[in-house]
Amino acid sequence: MKPRIVVLHGHHINENGWKVWDYLKDDFEFVFGVTEHGARADAPSPQPTQRAKSRRDLLPKGRLFDMAVLGPGDGYRDLESTIAGADIVHSVEIGPWYSGQAAQLRQKSDAFKLVVTIWETIPLLDAYRRKRAHEYRKATIAATDLFLPTSERSRLALRLEGVEEERIQVCLPQVDTSAFAKFPRQPVDPESPLIVSPARLVWEKGHQDVLRAVALLHRGLQKRPDGSTVKPRLLIISTGPEEKRLRQHADELGIGGFVEFRPHVPNDQMGAVFASAACVVLASLPVWHWEEQFGMVLAEALVSGTPVITTRSGVIPDVVGNSATLVDPGDWVGMARELAEGPLNNPPVVPTIDPHFADVYSIESYADRLRSAYRRALGLTT
Repeated sequence: MKPRIVVLHGHHINENGWKVWDYLKDDFEFVFGVTEHGARADAPSPQPTQRAKSRRDLLPKGRLFDMAVLGPGDGYRDLESTIAGADIVHSVEIGPWYSGQAAQLRQKSDAFKLVVTIWETIPLLDAYRRKRAHEYRKATIAATDLFLPTSERSRLALRLEGVEEERIQVCLPQVDTSAFAKFPRQPVDPESPLIVSPARLVWEKGHQDVLRAVALLHRGLQKRPDGSTVKPRLLIISTGPEEKRLRQHADELGIGGFVEFRPHVPNDQMGAVFASAACVVLASLPVWHWEEQFGMVLAEALVSGTPVITTRSGVIPDVVGNSATLVDPGDWVGMARELAEGPLNNPPVVPTIDPHFADVYSIESYADRLRSAYRRALGLTT
């Protein structure tokens, strides 16, 4: 019989990551623990799904009830049933309840191995975590058989959290390279080129700095090398609590008519959006508890052959290497300059993308890394 892998992500369903399981189904049997609150009627669920009962499921949907569950704390109500028969339970991060509860069961039983993917790049330890997370962190660090940090920076954060090197195996994430490389690049309008800023509308994603850079270009305060002015269009893709403020800021800067907010683009169409853009920008800013942990849209844009301008936040420099242009977080003046002298120049300056980039982050390569990790956790030869 094939080893059984139960994937636990709490209420989160990562639609972008499902394809990899198809590459591993000949070697492993997968079950996805999805809560009632995490399952969405407007989106497919990974198959096969094992419905996992959570405390949040006892309350109606809505932001008010999301806040209400913070008091008693969220958690699984019958995790033993969800993971019954598992050879491996695969969770994410060391502080959440879904990892902590799995770790507590692992401490009581040798029936399964615990594998935990780590995106966090800041060693928060206990001092910078909520009190309830202290217990989960302690249990997860003690009980996890194999940690899979998604970057070298995440590996170093784990070491400072107290995890031994012997329980760590770096496992770079995946990009659906074929989906993003299939769209041919479109001609760029030299007078009104398109900039795409795809990220959740929260302060730390830096959309406000992109707006300021675009305003400098529109007013001619930052010109192209030949002295001409360029007036780019800006497409902001996603939703979030900062939308109202960002719309107001765009109007105040005098560029509201050149900025489009689009709440969602299907995954299979993002490649076409990138192919039509002169540039993709991710202006991430670090905050006390978070810095950019990968920047998936950067990898997707580079695979599409689209120029990228981004910031030196978190792991971004390691991800993009020499394939993108980097500015300091918050440097909207430098961003405007790099836009004017690079992808918005006439003719545009297009960076050379590492030819091995797509291979490193392909689903096939990720499947190989994950297969190796599962076999190691089970004590099998790799």
